[in-house]
Amino acid sequence: MDPLGARSQFVDIQTLPTWQQQLDEDGEKKTPAQTDSLPSLMTFPSPFPFRPDINRKIILLEQSMASVGFCVVTTTKRGYPLEDATHIALRTVRRFLEKHGNSIEVVVFTVSDTEESVYKKLLPLYYPRSEEEEKACLPLIPADIGNSEGEPIVPERQIRITEKPGSVEDDFEEDSLESDLGQVGTHAFARMEGDVDKQRKLILQGQMSEVAMQKQHQRNYSRWLCRARAEDLSDIAALKALYQTGVDLCGRTVMVLVGRNIPVTLIDLEKALLYFIHVMDPIAVKEYVMVYFHTLTGEHNHLDSDFLKNLYDITDVKFKKNLKAFYYVHPTFRSKVSTWFFTTFSVSGLKDKVRYLDNLQQLFTCIKPEQIDIPPFVLEYDARIFFRSDKHQKADRLH
Repeated sequence: MDPLGARSQFVDIQTLPTWQQQLDEDGEKKTPAQTDSLPSLMTFPSPFPFRPDINRKIILLEQSMASVGFCVVTTTKRGYPLEDATHIALRTVRRFLEKHGNSIEVVVFTVSDTEESVYKKLLPLYYPRSEEEEKACLPLIPADIGNSEGEPIVPERQIRITEKPGSVEDDFEEDSLESDLGQVGTHAFARMEGDVDKQRKLILQGQMSEVAMQKQHQRNYSRWLCRARAEDLSDIAALKALYQTGVDLCGRTVMVLVGRNIPVTLIDLEKALLYFIHVMDPIAVKEYVMVYFHTLTGEHNHLDSDFLKNLYDITDVKFKKNLKAFYYVHPTFRSKVSTWFFTTFSVSGLKDKVRYLDNLQQLFTCIKPEQIDIPPFVLEYDARIFFRSDKHQKADRLH
């Protein structure tokens, strides 16, 4: 038992297969596919060449342990991306073994179920088990492979402090000193911002510059994004109210919003906002369209204007800029009126992007049927209104 009361679990690492030995188990199917551009890329040597002596020291162990005597590389609650953290972990261990491998017998990567697939995907990049795997993985190695220790390079963190700031050594030229002093205050670390409270007061008074307001908004959005990446939003995801599907006729990503799947009175609206940010942030970096199914929604499915206004104000500018169309499917007269008021008086730049579509046939003129995943109840409803419309048309012809 450890001091926290968790049961100790002992594993004989001598019985575990090394990363090199797993090549025979995985076979060639795990090797990334060769690309057409590979011959030209192979003129450059891989920064992580095939080293069987290093691979024999690597073990990937999938265990759900309650207590592990190892420093934390990444945690979900911290909001650090798992794949980025895995790149750093594998890369730094590889560089360490290249320099100090003679003093290390074995390195065990202990991972959870969620982490195992990511580690198995990225291990071949830094620990290729054959020359063929080394060649196949070369195009997949990220551009930033860190410094000689494998550590990520962040220019803003490269702060250097002289032993005696301001003093002139005998071997320094006067011109060199002037050059050094000219750099004072230009580094990102030295660029100080004004009083935050004062800036907020100026915003409220309408006296703050547009650039300062944009920076303030970006900081606020970054905080929301960090929360969205860190919190457990599985209950909101289970509603299947927001999801990505195919592309429209212009090749833009299509996002679907199902109004009937939003039980406004039963969910935490703040978590719903976080889920929207979490899903949409990577989508909004390029042009996209939104399809909203208003089909068979009730009062308990309608988000109030205050929530929508808050969402619009929080989201990054790329959300508004890259949204090219908002398709409103099966609208009612009341929903059209409320949407007009909201886009006219509450938000700007959205009104001209809203398109009201009375049936799916109108939607299919913008998005091919095979490119969008439509809920079954929407299809059934649309078939019923089409049948009624067709019936009325035939009756009018008879009269």
